[in-house]
Amino acid sequence: MITAVTILSAAPQQKEPKQVYLDKCAVCHGEDGKGQTAKGKKLKVKDVSSPEVKKMTDAQMLEVVLKGKGDDMDGFEKDLGADMSKKLVAYMRTLAK
Repeated sequence: MITAVTILSAAPQQKEPKQVYLDKCAVCHGEDGKGQTAKGKKLKVKDVSSPEVKKMTDAQMLEVVLKGKGDDMDGFEKDLGADMSKKLVAYMRTLAK
């Protein structure tokens, strides 16, 4: 008797943008994007629903995610790549509603 064995692909699963946000951004920006965490208050992080952030284009927000901002925010280009960074910007826009 011959038995067939199926080997499942061990390809890593891509995280959802919400989980990436919670892992990488929420420590400063908060789960709700308000920036009211201890670190967010110290760094004077902008609320994602503020007029100043809302007027930013997606391209401008993407640039901040990829390259960072000032001395306090590292860029995530190497960690996340452009595709996930775009999804992260889209997720942040949902927090601003």
